Amino acid sequence: MTSSNPVGPEPKLHKGTNWWGAFVIGLAGPILVTGIDPPAVQALGAAAVPMLAIATGIGVLLCLFAAELAAVMPHRTGGLPSYTTESFELVHPATATHLGGLSAWAYWLGWFPVAPINMILASAYITQLFSIPTGPSFLPFGGLGSPITLSVLIISIVAIAIMYVPAYFGIKLGAEFATVLGIVSMAPLTLLILLPLFRPSSMTLSNLAGFHFASGVTGSPTLILAWMFVMTWSVLAMEAAACYLGECRNPARDAKIAMTIEGIYGFFIFVMMAVVLVLVLGVAKDADPLTIFSALITKVTGTTGGWVEWALGLPLIVALLLSVLNAIMGCARSLYQASEDGMLPRWFGRLNTHGVPARAMAFNVVCSVIVLLFGSPLRIYIFSNMGYLFSCGLVFFAYFAHRHTRPDIHRPVRLPGFMRWVALAIGVFCTVLWLFGGWNSPSIVIGTPSHTLFFVGVLVLGAYVPLHMWRRITDRRIQATPAPVEPEPEPA
Repeated sequence: MTSSNPVGPEPKLHKGTNWWGAFVIGLAGPILVTGIDPPAVQALGAAAVPMLAIATGIGVLLCLFAAELAAVMPHRTGGLPSYTTESFELVHPATATHLGGLSAWAYWLGWFPVAPINMILASAYITQLFSIPTGPSFLPFGGLGSPITLSVLIISIVAIAIMYVPAYFGIKLGAEFATVLGIVSMAPLTLLILLPLFRPSSMTLSNLAGFHFASGVTGSPTLILAWMFVMTWSVLAMEAAACYLGECRNPARDAKIAMTIEGIYGFFIFVMMAVVLVLVLGVAKDADPLTIFSALITKVTGTTGGWVEWALGLPLIVALLLSVLNAIMGCARSLYQASEDGMLPRWFGRLNTHGVPARAMAFNVVCSVIVLLFGSPLRIYIFSNMGYLFSCGLVFFAYFAHRHTRPDIHRPVRLPGFMRWVALAIGVFCTVLWLFGGWNSPSIVIGTPSHTLFFVGVLVLGAYVPLHMWRRITDRRIQATPAPVEPEPEPA
């Protein structure tokens, strides 16, 4: 592998956190419940619950596989993609490095759009709560996107830039910042799930009976796979905690704790939120998440008034900001590791004096501003998941390869041997979901007959090739440049 720094040592990623830091920053994954459960329940009715449960169950297994790989590779950072490279090395070294580089780039495509998606939602809540004029609307990408208002655009850009600040000053500050945001946001969301238990009469069990589809919706394998494709963009994101395990002081111990808790809590949040929405509200048509959650509180407590929106809207905004923070920080580590491995340009591998990949994070900020102009979270989900599901699917194959080619190495975290076959089966399923579900999701999920969003995702994924060629060219130039000759000391 090629070093990203041929002349002199550079700062290294700091070992500045533990399982708690990885867990709270990784809460950016479960927080995505705000963007997927309401539209899924609106579109599918009670049938959304088992679909979310299956997809989230895959996410829990992904966390467990990541914990085992992280514990045996404590020297690697950047989360899931970084484990792909070493896992395939005994299969074919050259292929392994390319799979790792492509996986890191695909992971970036999956995670950085979390920032613009969540800021579109958060900005809409801010303008609603504070009665900010929306201003004129823009449609920069024509039919490929949706209108975005000037106020949402400005608020989003400012907030993304602000979130870059704690990310820039290192993992310790980032973890402390995420702890505050995580507690403020996840406590109300958890309470929202538990609230109906204090008033059972607010729930209608027949709403959930048989996990039936919403009125007017006919279930089919195509419909299910198209929606599960979109769901995986959110429910697999519990693995975000893995991005920071390489910066833990005791990765072997911290990986097991952080990933297990993240998986369990994520499963609870994604599945039970859908259950509660169905039991209390049934199906609410054409409403944004804030309106749906506010209606849930009103139905359970019997109270109305603007305070309900404020009590829920502010924590939702904080929750979305935490996810923006992780979107800037997490996949930047993946780009950094791929640069260290010699697969992506050296530019991504530069660390600042605080030991974080500041350039890669700044790259995420710029790309996030561009993707804001798509205007619609669901549209961004589709082309973004062409990268994310690709990267996650590779990890299931990587786990199988690692267990199969290294059966006897010491593993601080070790799942039963048969789990490698489970990982292989899930990898095959993810491949089908990526191709078939991704192809059909534009027409079924957002109602457009065009497959352009699918091809946008594939095109951005393919940008790995020129980026890797750029790296090879710069490596050859550096190798061809003679090293400076130290002058001979003058004789005394």
